[in-house]
Amino acid sequence: MSLDRSENRFADWIGRVEECRDVVSVERLRRFSAIFDEDPAIPDFGNTAPPLSHWTLFLPTARQSELGEDGHAKRGGFLPPVNHLPRRMWAGGRIDFFSPLRVGMSVVRHSEIMSVKERDGSLGPLIFVTLRHEIREEGGSEPLLVEDHDIVYRGAEAFAAKRLTPAETKADWESSIVPDETLLFRYSALTFNGHRIHYDRRYVTTVEGYPGLVVHGPLIATLLVNLLRANSSNSALKAFSFRAVSPVFDGARMFVRGTVPDAEGRAKLWAANAENGLAMQAEAQLA
Repeated sequence: MSLDRSENRFADWIGRVEECRDVVSVERLRRFSAIFDEDPAIPDFGNTAPPLSHWTLFLPTARQSELGEDGHAKRGGFLPPVNHLPRRMWAGGRIDFFSPLRVGMSVVRHSEIMSVKERDGSLGPLIFVTLRHEIREEGGSEPLLVEDHDIVYRGAEAFAAKRLTPAETKADWESSIVPDETLLFRYSALTFNGHRIHYDRRYVTTVEGYPGLVVHGPLIATLLVNLLRANSSNSALKAFSFRAVSPVFDGARMFVRGTVPDAEGRAKLWAANAENGLAMQAEAQLA
């Protein structure tokens, strides 16, 4: 249930905007490919950047003294100061792709806070913040992509394992991976993500109560898109949406699965943990 008091409390943050600039660099794309075990060959100027590699752009630049205990930037500034709910996670998102990012392109990201909503969760209050990012080529008038990014804040209570929704096992495609400490560290480094739940085992187990390092939601989403790319190489990605359902931890095998696109180009994608608990649901629309 959405509660009006949250929207009133953070009304001044709704509509706030921020603009960042970056360049789609060769070295960043090579590292992106290497992390996902693809050939990190040097791409030529003008080559198309792989889907979701835009998450390696416009990285946060908070100074070391501006970080909180969890490794995120302290609250306030562009994002609302949800100080009473100290845990922050990426809950999901929806992306529309219009034109590809290309190597060497100078790009601008315009971000706006679209909504701040409070909901009652099973373990207490939650606050969902939705950001809209529009990425354009420098000097361009039309967006290359538009992304709605959902962030969820929750209380400091330790992680409590709950009964997981079983993931569908019938799929047209399936791949698996055992995410380890090195993979999570490298992805954190590539995206300049200081959130300690992804690389600091002492912190994540003793402070936040998780049984292991938490696999990044965007990393899982990229594995899903890569599964689609490997099996639908001749079709461009037009839209992609995903929602995190339950966390995945390092050291145990996880699965990514998908279906052949239907007549309208829609493919279902999902991720499961080692016990076949549903971890992420997604849908892709091919052009």
